[in-house]
Amino acid sequence: MDSASFTFLFIGFLLITVLVRFWLGSRHIRHVLRHRNQVPSQFAQKVPLSAHQKAADYTVAKTKFGLITLLVNSAVIIGFTLLGGLQWLSIKVLGLTGPGMGYQIALLAAFSLVSGIIDLPFGYFRQFVLEQKFGFNKMSFGLFVADLVKASVLGAVIGLPLAWIMLTLMEKAGDLWWLYAWIVWTGFQLLMLVLYPTVIAPLFNKFTPLSDDSLRSRIEGLMKRVGFASKGLFVMDGSKRSAHGNAYFSGFGAAKRIVFFDTLLSRLAPEEIEAVLAHELGHFKLKHIVKRIAMMFAVSLGFLALLGYLKNQVWFYTGLGVEPMLGISNDAMALILFMLALPVFTFLFAPLTSISSRKHEFEADAFAAKHSNAQDLVSALVKLYEDNASTLTPDPLHSAFYDSHPPASVRINRLLAN
Repeated sequence: MDSASFTFLFIGFLLITVLVRFWLGSRHIRHVLRHRNQVPSQFAQKVPLSAHQKAADYTVAKTKFGLITLLVNSAVIIGFTLLGGLQWLSIKVLGLTGPGMGYQIALLAAFSLVSGIIDLPFGYFRQFVLEQKFGFNKMSFGLFVADLVKASVLGAVIGLPLAWIMLTLMEKAGDLWWLYAWIVWTGFQLLMLVLYPTVIAPLFNKFTPLSDDSLRSRIEGLMKRVGFASKGLFVMDGSKRSAHGNAYFSGFGAAKRIVFFDTLLSRLAPEEIEAVLAHELGHFKLKHIVKRIAMMFAVSLGFLALLGYLKNQVWFYTGLGVEPMLGISNDAMALILFMLALPVFTFLFAPLTSISSRKHEFEADAFAAKHSNAQDLVSALVKLYEDNASTLTPDPLHSAFYDSHPPASVRINRLLAN
């Protein structure tokens, strides 16, 4: 392939991505607004019209914001690539550091810094305008800044050594560097699964053991029935950032723990919490988590093998607006270009992930119905949809393309039919 052909292919896929996402987003907005003034019949006795309308308005606002973000991100991608932004950044960094590994690491760091600065206003708007408008933001500006600083420091402490290892392998490990890099990446991901719940997450949130003895007894009884061993039941102070509620597993192997948002515990009855947890346990017992991890590792192996090929192709660089530097390694540049181009070429495969995820959700719901009470899970889901302002009337095509969870009506109908 020559550079002109690759440029044409890149622009074509980017345009298709933008157009498809705008089409899906506009469909979603119109569909939600069309059903804004009437609660679906199966929820009419459970969800007030005011809550349904709030969910519709919140969904429309999020979708519009997402489309604006899409335009900006697309412009940034073009700016970094075809308009020469990355080439300019590379020359500036090289002038400061000179050739060598220092240049490579500095280029990755500079790209991350510029990208972070561009994303910052959108993160602020999302938290302090969009979430604030609908009553979900509980975060102070000081906490926003503290989170930003912690995340940046943590990213540097973890990311820079990992980048050094990857770049060293790319430069010195021969034609099979991508296989060795995959082994390192896989080991790193597994290590993070172990360290995240006990080392990283507590840097951002406070985790306290579940103190409600009655609820603890109920949950432990459920875990015993399904054969699940955990390192503990914890409550996370999610309310200091958001009014949204959730529950999740974290950790891997012996480090598994169950975490409840305090907002979730304050809203649901004990039997509803048990049903929600039974659903989450279903993901574990049905090996959904292991399957997702295995799929992630397989996909990352394929992508690294593809990068192993592309980094040696001049058209890959020139087709994306970059002239490879002569006499020095271009591995960091290859990594950045690959990260920029990959989402453009893989977007149309998103429904495959959504289909798999929704299948797992149905299976976890059936598991919960078997080991708890289906009506309790339905009641909990209705409350969570209402509290999180999740629309009950998504556009079917938009939902099929994007959503990892089935629409509320489909999910609840299947639960009640079991």
